[in-house]
Amino acid sequence: QERLVESGGGLVQVGGSLRLSCAASGRTFGRYAMGWFRQAPGKEREFVAAITWTGDITYYADSVKGRFTISKDNAKNTVYLQMNSLKPEDTALYLCAARYGLVFNPDEWPFWGQGTQVTVAS
Repeated sequence: QERLVESGGGLVQVGGSLRLSCAASGRTFGRYAMGWFRQAPGKEREFVAAITWTGDITYYADSVKGRFTISKDNAKNTVYLQMNSLKPEDTALYLCAARYGLVFNPDEWPFWGQGTQVTVAS
């Protein structure tokens, strides 16, 4: 059974930075595409960023493109989300997810962490 544990969230001022980490356990982590999603209160879960299992192709939501960077370290079974130039609208619970193959619909990702809260104060 795959297990994902996020960390690195917190309270940050507008324009600040945070780096989220997602530590994965499981024998096949290296073969998974990994994704970051977020969910704000009263809103649907939305795609933020994803990376292929090889780590050489990344995808971003338009709202975070140029500010967020996703990366993957298969040796450490960890995926990261570097978030720069944070805005109040980035405030949400951030969750990482894993699956074979990469899609953008969160309903199609079978493995999820519990999430880490990011709050951007203006």
